[in-house]
Amino acid sequence: MDKPKSKNFANTASRISAIASSVMDLHVRIALQEVDREKRRLISGGIFIAIGGILLLLVLICMHIIFYLTLSKFNNWATEYNLLLIIFVDLFLAGLSLKLGGKLAKGPYLPQTLEGLGKTTKAVLGKK
Repeated sequence: MDKPKSKNFANTASRISAIASSVMDLHVRIALQEVDREKRRLISGGIFIAIGGILLLLVLICMHIIFYLTLSKFNNWATEYNLLLIIFVDLFLAGLSLKLGGKLAKGPYLPQTLEGLGKTTKAVLGKK
């Protein structure tokens, strides 16, 4: 009489195991689809940020050329002095921007913000 109970238990256990593995397989497929969707979103965002950065760099170069032409038209300095003036203005603005950005990026952060930043960094770097 013990054998039928044992077979019943084995059949039930195998059915539960099959259902559990099926559910887990479904969850894994859904998770993989979500990861693929997020990768596409992150890659698209990175591409658009790169395009914006390149266009901003071209605009900055054009502004420097216009600034140089304006300087050379309104003063009698040598080319080197005009370029040095542009370099010093850029250096001052870059230092000011870095100082301001550093102050704005300092904490305090909420734990949810730190967790989100950590997850985002891991997603961008491709780590689990």
